[in-house]
Amino acid sequence: MTADRSDIRLAAQPEHVRISFDDNALLPLLYGEFDRNLARVEQQLAVSLSSRGNTVAIRGPAGPARIARDALAALYGRLERGLGVDQAEVDAAIRLAEGAANGVAEAADTPVIHTPRRHVTPRSPGQARYMTALREAELVFGIGPAGTGKTYLAVAEAVAMLNSGAVDRIILSRPAVEAGERLGFLPGDMREKIDPYLRPLYDALYDMMHFDQVTKRLDAGQIEIAPLAFMRGRTLSNAFVILDEAQNTTQVQMKMFLTRLGEDARMVVTGDLSQIDLPPGATSGLAHAVDTVKRIEGVRIVEFDDSDVVRHDLVVRIVQAYDDPGEDRRR
Repeated sequence: MTADRSDIRLAAQPEHVRISFDDNALLPLLYGEFDRNLARVEQQLAVSLSSRGNTVAIRGPAGPARIARDALAALYGRLERGLGVDQAEVDAAIRLAEGAANGVAEAADTPVIHTPRRHVTPRSPGQARYMTALREAELVFGIGPAGTGKTYLAVAEAVAMLNSGAVDRIILSRPAVEAGERLGFLPGDMREKIDPYLRPLYDALYDMMHFDQVTKRLDAGQIEIAPLAFMRGRTLSNAFVILDEAQNTTQVQMKMFLTRLGEDARMVVTGDLSQIDLPPGATSGLAHAVDTVKRIEGVRIVEFDDSDVVRHDLVVRIVQAYDDPGEDRRR
């Protein structure tokens, strides 16, 4: 029996909340070594937690206390499903519980993407919406700052669909926008020249699949990684197609890419409109596309903000600093 809401008992005072769990064997994993997971909840929500047996008592303001309760219930549910709990997952459970409390996320079970190397779950309300969109829609735009998991989650869904046979191949692409060096002056053949631009996509693949599997599928053509220019003239059917860093496309490039979509294919376009590297005066194809296709049936647009950043805490503060309208944004 899981620690769902029927297992949660509220004391007479709203600031004193208790939650009980059935499986004592899972409690060391839930609490963490030296109760560090409980300490993290206390730190993040400014509440006080004390454990006795299979019960955790939570004291603090009513709102944060209930968020702490829901976060612990979600973490316990992860353990029941055989998933791990670490500090990142504790932070994720808190963000999701806060989102549910504020009406921007559902409190129900969150989606899971199953890949050969890991089970991927959302770490923010925005990620939960994005993962649902990836599962349901044929064309998805993921827009937001660095560290929100836009590319990582798209690659995870692509790997899961390839592994299940839902698609025959994965195609990963980026615009090769130059930043200080001309491609022609870089050493090596064409593949060696473009690999640095596509390295983040390789990194995500290796996180989802074993190295030999990635190599085998690359050699067989089941996974293709190519710059955007190589997409012209193709029809991409039975494929999961991802265009990363799409803020650096022109309007012509974006139209070309979107019209490559073929039968039984999925397409995901990701980018950060605050990091456009196009020449001055050029309009981002991503910005234009979102405004153009937003009312088309079958298209889903998920926008992330700094509350969805799931990297180091310092990254969140950096994103917030750059988004502060009082800051000098000269580059």
